[in-house]
Amino acid sequence: MHRMKSFVTVGCLSFLLGLVAVVESDEDYTEEEEMILSLILQDDTQPEAESRPSAQFYRCTKDAWRMPGQYIVVMRNGTHVNQVERTGHRLRAKAAKRGYLIEILQTYSGAFNGFLVKMSSDVLHMAVKLPHVEYIEEDSSIFAQSIPWNLQRILQNKHETGKYSPPNDGAKVGMYLLDTSVQVTHREIEDRVMVTDFNSVPEEDGVRVHRQASQCDNHGTHIAGVVSGRDSGVARGASVNSVRVLNCQGKGTVSGALAGLEYIQSSLTSQPIRPVILLLPFVGGFSRTLNAACRKMVESGAVLIAAAGNYNDDACLYSPASEPEVITVGAVNFADQPLSTGTTGTNVGRCVDVFAPGDDIISASSDCSTCFTTKSGTSQAAAHVAGIAAVLLNLSPNSSSAELLQQLRYHSVKQVISPESLPLDHRLTTPNMVVALPDPTSTLTGEDLLCRSVWSERSAAKGFATATARCRHGEEMLSCSSFSQKGARAGERMEERDGQKECVAVNGNGGQGVFAVARCCTGHKAQCQMLESPNRGEDAECPPDHQLTGCQGLSRGSVIHGAFALGNTCVIHTSGGNRGAVAIATCCRHRPSHQPPDH
Repeated sequence: MHRMKSFVTVGCLSFLLGLVAVVESDEDYTEEEEMILSLILQDDTQPEAESRPSAQFYRCTKDAWRMPGQYIVVMRNGTHVNQVERTGHRLRAKAAKRGYLIEILQTYSGAFNGFLVKMSSDVLHMAVKLPHVEYIEEDSSIFAQSIPWNLQRILQNKHETGKYSPPNDGAKVGMYLLDTSVQVTHREIEDRVMVTDFNSVPEEDGVRVHRQASQCDNHGTHIAGVVSGRDSGVARGASVNSVRVLNCQGKGTVSGALAGLEYIQSSLTSQPIRPVILLLPFVGGFSRTLNAACRKMVESGAVLIAAAGNYNDDACLYSPASEPEVITVGAVNFADQPLSTGTTGTNVGRCVDVFAPGDDIISASSDCSTCFTTKSGTSQAAAHVAGIAAVLLNLSPNSSSAELLQQLRYHSVKQVISPESLPLDHRLTTPNMVVALPDPTSTLTGEDLLCRSVWSERSAAKGFATATARCRHGEEMLSCSSFSQKGARAGERMEERDGQKECVAVNGNGGQGVFAVARCCTGHKAQCQMLESPNRGEDAECPPDHQLTGCQGLSRGSVIHGAFALGNTCVIHTSGGNRGAVAIATCCRHRPSHQPPDH
């Protein structure tokens, strides 16, 4: 303690001698320096006014918005401008006497009299004792209150403009983020992200690579902010565990990702978390091994959500996007059209399950603890789905991955993507739906009957070549149909292989390939009815409270290219005039457990 006092005394003495040296030298000195010296010497001869009541001190009620070290000093009403300046000088003198430097950043004389000062919080006890000071307020951040377009887009409750209010904050859901490192001190995600001890990344490319934290944390920090950021996040209560599998250049290896999945599996075995989401905002080339590892994680009860990829290509050519048990996410822009930026853009096709906002997404930047930036891509889109999934699992924590996907699709906004914006080869197989949060009034649960169509890849063009579509683990295949662009089909059938149903479509002679279309459903206790299109050549649509579980075409003189489900409608394509065919839809709805079956 004595040493500390000696240090302060020496420091103050040095400061005083420096100022005296300025005064006694031939060099010019400022009026302000002369005033400070005078105040220091004057203050040194006068005892501290301990009896003077202290001014009040206030700080922002939102800890994340505080700006410690910067303070607004508000003077009492009627204080003259000259007294404001003198108070600032006196504060500087008192601080200098005790070895502190302060900086007056701004003075105010309009709405109130006062000044903005940058100083250590250790000087506050001196500042509140200054005469004529009414109170001191710590500076804090303010923000524009328009909701970012991406958060506005996923809201179903549109009437509360300017406010993002999801049904819940996803706090009951655990999440693992496999990405770059994350800047956990950022105000958006502070106390919301835990960095695990896992790290499996390759060396960065190039001889000279800058490994500043702001670069190494860039991608992961932004994605974590989209998931659970205080102001930019979708599920602001979700806890995120960071698992580093990408280096400072955003590059990793399949082997590193496999090691990351194994680490998570081991962690979940020792400390089970349910429900749990694994967010995979990366892609690589098609990998059987990575897909198999992801499939095993889903079978163990986890939900895996992955980016579709930014290559303007078929998502089925990449992993983990191509794994059927993974929920694969494509990206759309502000106009709900597929993201396209120059030579890059969202991947599409049958391996994409849903689309989400992915263009100019504002979130946390690793440049500083309060910085924000915008980024685009399917990684950002996948992060939105991970956030919405957390909200849904918070409502129905026992939902399986298959049931969760059905719920995501059920709540999505449908038929908003222009078909012309999709490559011709993928227009039929790419889902036309953009995810959204559930309506606050929704009572949907994992037991409700929900269905989707699963398309196979197109078969070879040779006669009697087959194409096969399969449902996810936990889904029931209720119908099987086929479709051919040229109408040359040789039928379809349901088979069972290794305990799983398969929808097999057969190409006809002269055909250019055929698609198999399986209708895959979750839920129990359904009651069903068959509905025929009201007029020949028209589609058959199920009532709003029913789910389309089967779709067939009945020819009455026309060649049927195929019948398939599009949303809740059975669509039929023919040649030779649609007037010679009808669509037949099998429509089912959830039957409450207390309701007896129809006879």
